[in-house]
Amino acid sequence: MSIISHFTLLIILFSNPTTLTTAVNITRLLSPYPDLSDFSSLLSTTTVAADITQRTSLTLLAVPNSVLRASPLTHRLTSSSSIADVIRYHVLLQFLSLRDLHHLPRSGKLVTTLFQTTGRAVNNFGYVNVTYDDGTNITVVKSPAAYSQQPNNATVTSLITVLPYNVSIYTVDSLIVPYGFDLLASETRPPLGLNISKALIDGHNFNVAASMLTASGVVSEFEGDEGGAGITLFVPTDDAFADIPMSANFQSLPADKKADVLRFHVLHSYYPLGSLQSIVNPVQPTLATEDKGAGSFTLNISRVNGSVAINTGIVQATVTQTVFDQNPVAIFGISRVLLPKEIFGKNAVVGDAPKMKGAESPMESSGPGDYSMGVNGPALSPEEMRSDGTTVVRSRYVWTLN
Repeated sequence: MSIISHFTLLIILFSNPTTLTTAVNITRLLSPYPDLSDFSSLLSTTTVAADITQRTSLTLLAVPNSVLRASPLTHRLTSSSSIADVIRYHVLLQFLSLRDLHHLPRSGKLVTTLFQTTGRAVNNFGYVNVTYDDGTNITVVKSPAAYSQQPNNATVTSLITVLPYNVSIYTVDSLIVPYGFDLLASETRPPLGLNISKALIDGHNFNVAASMLTASGVVSEFEGDEGGAGITLFVPTDDAFADIPMSANFQSLPADKKADVLRFHVLHSYYPLGSLQSIVNPVQPTLATEDKGAGSFTLNISRVNGSVAINTGIVQATVTQTVFDQNPVAIFGISRVLLPKEIFGKNAVVGDAPKMKGAESPMESSGPGDYSMGVNGPALSPEEMRSDGTTVVRSRYVWTLN
């Protein structure tokens, strides 16, 4: 081959480096290390290995068998979705060589993990902070949340393998659990199995919400999410539903949109009241965010005049009471129905607009599977209210699924 041909080939290769990059088979890279077989198996069974196949720059923090087997991660009370997210938290979306680690600033460096890309990470807690102590030659990877559940940090123990500028794999001496996950609690407590609808009815001022949750079927989704990171529900009072402005046309929404509104009231992490009051990043994803995509259907949570305020962009509500609080479920009563701007537009809902007033002006159902506010037959008295979640009646009006 001529010198010119050689030169041309080199130009092609170096001017188009993507042609040299192949799919990352992370489990194959781990296969020579039997002490990492459990971690490799979790990468495959949780589909995390498939998620990172096309990643061209990453650092994997592999957890040895002895550490995994001593942890609650693989115990039967930990949900498969929680296991997957914990494993994603060990995939750093940046190539870090030993030299990179040894030249980190003393304050450390925040690095995005694969968990952050799911939209389920609380605030920016899908990141990890990587620090290096040149005095002890120790690299530590930890959650940026100082008050997160243990274990929230790990020490890098060894470099396993490197694909230069693409993949580096290190072993660590501990799992690193994202903020909001409580694996130890999920191991030691029996499954809560909370009947959310009954808890709301027992709260005496949440009958409309209980009826809607049960009729829509989303309550079963919420109860299924009680494991792992838990859930936090913001539940409007009966008066809050009565005070929805007629201009919002809430009743005319199809059933799937109303279900989205209900999901918009739920965070996929357990927050007791104190945590809400001291929340670090006010923008919080909801269960609707998980369905509709990162960045949508988020709530802005802050502390205003000593109370927890929740802002949707068009409605601001305040937490009025704690209905239920037992890890992993927190339920709070709120003063307004949280209307997402993705459904109701970007104009603020005026508080003194005409209100919906229940049975005094019955409304027709807009079709099968829709919620209607009206009376099917004679109104029932409060004494006839049932607490099994199947029929819920308020003295002023009845919400049903026609």
